[in-house]
Amino acid sequence: MPFEFERQSISDVILVKPKVFGDNRGFFMETYKKTEFYANGIDIEFNQDNHSKSTARVLRGLHYQKAPYAQAKLVRCSLGRIYDVAVDIRPESKTFGKYVKVELSDINKHMLYIPEGFAHGFVVLSDEAELIYKASGEYNPQADSGILWNDEDINIDWGIDFEPILSEKDKKQPKLKEVIK
Repeated sequence: MPFEFERQSISDVILVKPKVFGDNRGFFMETYKKTEFYANGIDIEFNQDNHSKSTARVLRGLHYQKAPYAQAKLVRCSLGRIYDVAVDIRPESKTFGKYVKVELSDINKHMLYIPEGFAHGFVVLSDEAELIYKASGEYNPQADSGILWNDEDINIDWGIDFEPILSEKDKKQPKLKEVIK
């Protein structure tokens, strides 16, 4: 099997570890294989791919799209190192307001599957980082939404000892209790 699938503390969030074949020329790995993903509970059709680049200390998030435009994501860091965070914003969930945090990097080559109903964010730990991710739905600006990155009710341990660089939009996001009632 070219992947290991590890359910996280919120079992709908899955860490995907691809098998990497390396030698003196470099490496090869599969980043997605529909049959393997479907067999392991990730039975989502991905409709859009995104690629972002960020500099050191940038924190992006927490972002999500409102229903009916909610997106599942498969996130990987192709350059650099990040902490990737998924927050459960499904009001009916036992884990509502809880989060999963994992390190993704160009070294470990892990990917994080984040289902619909989660807000997503990350902080850059290296000089720069590039993220490539698949989304189950296309971006819809009218459905674009977010939650404040340091909402004390969620209390995310970002694992950083610096003041992150934020967009103006991310500085002004509402708290979870203000958007999900």
